[in-house]
Amino acid sequence: MAYTFDKSLETGNIAIDKQHRELIDAINNLLNACSQGKGRDEIKNTINFLTDYTVKHFIDEEKLQKQYNYPDYPAHKKLHDDFKEEVSKIVSEYEENGTSVVLTFKVNNIIASWLIKHIKGEDKKVAAYIKNAK
Repeated sequence: MAYTFDKSLETGNIAIDKQHRELIDAINNLLNACSQGKGRDEIKNTINFLTDYTVKHFIDEEKLQKQYNYPDYPAHKKLHDDFKEEVSKIVSEYEENGTSVVLTFKVNNIIASWLIKHIKGEDKKVAAYIKNAK
């Protein structure tokens, strides 16, 4: 199932929405590769992207939250930290065992589902707060 960046994922922040689109594209690239029997080839690219993405994107989001004194910043940052830990576990699993069907499943389903839910819920709350604070 491919993901579509639609209104339900828009935060109204151009930079953040651009990063979210890139994330959706990376996940869809992996899904597309899996549907063609090439998921094992694409998983490394996706893991590398997720590692870089979580660092840069979460820094950008957290910077905005601090700039606007977002009251739920500590809880939101904890969600980010927990997610980075999940990505770190996936990287370790990949480095230790290489590509596997289970690993591809984790990235496709667990990671993608978490991110979509996070964007639709937590990130949209932040965006609404910032919009009202301006």
